[in-house]
Amino acid sequence: MTNIILCGCNGKMGHVVAQAVQNNDSCAVVCGVDAYGTNNYDFPTFSDFTQVDVEADVIIDFSNPACLDGLLDFSLTKKIPAVICTTGYSDEEVQKINKASEQIAVFYSGNMSLGVNLLIELAKQATKVLGNDFDIEILEKHHNLKVDAPSGTALMIADGISSELEKEPQYVYDRHSYRKKRSKNEIGIHAVRGGTIVGEHDVIFAGHDEVVTITHQAQSKELFATGAINAAVFLKDKGAGMYNMSMMLSEKLN
Repeated sequence: MTNIILCGCNGKMGHVVAQAVQNNDSCAVVCGVDAYGTNNYDFPTFSDFTQVDVEADVIIDFSNPACLDGLLDFSLTKKIPAVICTTGYSDEEVQKINKASEQIAVFYSGNMSLGVNLLIELAKQATKVLGNDFDIEILEKHHNLKVDAPSGTALMIADGISSELEKEPQYVYDRHSYRKKRSKNEIGIHAVRGGTIVGEHDVIFAGHDEVVTITHQAQSKELFATGAINAAVFLKDKGAGMYNMSMMLSEKLN
């Protein structure tokens, strides 16, 4: 049994994770942490990590970058692994996460979907074949309540593609401020916000007289919750280090 502290339990993803855990015999939520009050969960909820007084094996975090310092302090003090699913971190905050992984196990991913991570691998393979001759654009769509843009997933895709290019590309987020043709050494990243779109990502390879598009559509938030729960079970008892979806999938396959 994997005992979980759920950070951001009162948010939309927090509710989905809590529900998904109820249907999973391999784990249980022992408490929640959320700055926005209590709720009707059957586990205790605390407003911050300084109040947490229960034992746990791992933390799942679907909260806000503002919670990061408290989460990492608690994890480091208690030596509890953390599955960090929150997006929108600054470079400085990412450095804090990397630093913490030197002392505890950290599973850090901008997207917990198996399909999205497969899309990234396919995009990397396509880049090996097409990257020198095709322009690459990334389009992401999310609901109108999402705060950060571009999405963490779009940046994950861009970073994966960049790793396969001979020359490090420039990420271009907005072209309205200048008038010039598209340079060869760039990846365009575009964000759409509207309605209740769960999450859609298109990777477009545009060449001479042909276009190749790789697409992933999330139909519900449950798939992200399932991925986070699988990551928590995977991370339990792991040694210090930075872990990701590729490592988890590799272990499952082996």
